[in-house]
Amino acid sequence: MKLLSYRIGDVESFGVLSGDGVIDGAEALAGDATTVREVLERDLLGPLEHLTARRRPTHALADVVHLPPVPDPAKILCVGVNYVDHREETGHLEKPEHPTIFSRFADTQVGHGRPVVHPPNTKQLDYEGEVAIVIGRHVSTVETDADARAAIAGLSCYNDLSARDWQLHNSQWLPGKNFRGVGSFGPWLVTLDEFDDLGSVRLTTRVNGEIRQDATLGDLVFDFTDILRYVTGFTSLAPGDVIATGTPGGVGLAAKPPRFLAPGDVTEIEVSGVGVLRNEIVAAPEGAG
Repeated sequence: MKLLSYRIGDVESFGVLSGDGVIDGAEALAGDATTVREVLERDLLGPLEHLTARRRPTHALADVVHLPPVPDPAKILCVGVNYVDHREETGHLEKPEHPTIFSRFADTQVGHGRPVVHPPNTKQLDYEGEVAIVIGRHVSTVETDADARAAIAGLSCYNDLSARDWQLHNSQWLPGKNFRGVGSFGPWLVTLDEFDDLGSVRLTTRVNGEIRQDATLGDLVFDFTDILRYVTGFTSLAPGDVIATGTPGGVGLAAKPPRFLAPGDVTEIEVSGVGVLRNEIVAAPEGAG
């Protein structure tokens, strides 16, 4: 099942993808949930799938404005330098004992097809294609692969767009990762039951049609179980929380010379079994600071 959050007119809702249409989920559930996060909190994935199985689409997909699949996560955590080739290109040659974790804010995210405004006070905006985990239940401890699968509602595409100059001001990455609206998530959440072999899931990043990153989840340094085991060692997770699991080699910062994004560039993050997250970089309005 593919779940998306969207706006049509002045109304925000969520739904289930059905061909080239969207079945409104709030209508199907008769108001028992009005957001994807509430569906997960109230354990309504099963009823939602049953109730939408034979419904006709409420809207054409082309008519909706995409929001991040979970617009209101309580936590967004990101894993740094978590692919072997990305560690090599950034000079991190030894495998660390623990994953590198940093956080994002919900207002940094935009949905599929929405413009990403290039911040006027960075000259080093960079792409980072990632696979995002969406948590499906309250989780306080993960030890095994079975625990990890039970904790995950599904997967999505993520672009952890980064202002590299701000990221590298010091050892704390938070500033470079949290410009408002500079990061994208979508186009939808695909429930985990649609993935048999997570290690074979392929992640590809394109800029203006050119492949810049290409890897599988089998290339992760710390896999989903490792990540969730470590994260639940210091914080609990709740339905709708998001974890971006890291980016492969090929980032713009590591190119010689570096290849940063500029207004007019189009990024596409493709995850097999999910789809394509597409965003155009646009210039900030004149006078923006």
